[in-house]
Amino acid sequence: VQLQASGGGLVQPGGSLSLSCAAPGLTGTNRYMGWFRQAPGKEREFVATKFRNGHTYYSDSAKGRFTISGDNAKKTTYLQMDNLKPEDTAVYFCAARPASTILSQIRAATAYIYWGQGTLVTVSS
Repeated sequence: VQLQASGGGLVQPGGSLSLSCAAPGLTGTNRYMGWFRQAPGKEREFVATKFRNGHTYYSDSAKGRFTISGDNAKKTTYLQMDNLKPEDTAVYFCAARPASTILSQIRAATAYIYWGQGTLVTVSS
């Protein structure tokens, strides 16, 4: 299964970007997707996902500024990022996990079995 992330780029602080992740090969078993990011010299960290109960979950840094959404028919997930800050600079990855993943594990990278190649977001003036 290939996940194709796109939409990264250079943006000024306070600006917005919208990332997309297409996963045409995803099956119903592994259809739940999330976003992670990895800044230079740092570990990969959870950003956002949607759980099977319909609720969305965000990291503290993303809450209130980022919005995850999806198009089930297109097997695509989106991450709208507003009010971007320099500390948001990172490579952003989309990933897919099994539908059976329990809530306590959805923020763990180890719960995700398919990963996209990443798209670079740079927030700088």
